[in-house]
Amino acid sequence: MLLLALDTATPAVTVALHDGSSVVAESSQVDARRHGELLLPAVDRVLAEAGLKLDAVTGIVAGVGPGPYTGLRVGLMTADTFGLALGVPVHGVCTLDGLAYASGIEGGPFVVATDARRKEVYWARYEDVRTRAGEPAVDRPAEIAAQVEGLPAVGVGALLYPDTFPDARAPEHVSAAALASLAAEKLAAGEELLEPRPLYLRRPDAQVPKNYKVVTPK
Repeated sequence: MLLLALDTATPAVTVALHDGSSVVAESSQVDARRHGELLLPAVDRVLAEAGLKLDAVTGIVAGVGPGPYTGLRVGLMTADTFGLALGVPVHGVCTLDGLAYASGIEGGPFVVATDARRKEVYWARYEDVRTRAGEPAVDRPAEIAAQVEGLPAVGVGALLYPDTFPDARAPEHVSAAALASLAAEKLAAGEELLEPRPLYLRRPDAQVPKNYKVVTPK
């Protein structure tokens, strides 16, 4: 097994290689405006570090979000392209699950929260590092304060809103190393992973105006 994992659902552009036992190379850069520019060089970098060629990869792991459309599509389209070119499966993993897995929090429950902008967070509650309780959601921190009260919280979304998440902890951003490790563990156990499709929790910003009138020539 050689998994190539990548995630662009957050400001982190992160790539890793996992041989089924451990991470053999990884690269992460935080830059919310340069996902498309940074991703492929990061792939080249981890392959070079591992002394391997792309055709050695036996599977692709992609973070599916939740995240903003612009960043998320870069990673997922790249993953799909690699999968088609190499003829290997492409697996999806929830980005929040990767953060939970990397947190190292023993026991639970706890919360993972990433920055959704617009004064909102993408978040989910976890019973332990591998078990999510329910589906991810997007909300204003004040609206979920009662649901997360007293719980440790992981991710940059928690750090941004200390009134709601007073016990915020590292890591701030997801790492492809964590995604790859979680995916490898699940695959070895015969568990199914997600389809590599984007997890959007918002409607598109661009919408047809209300009371729109179609004007056609007579």
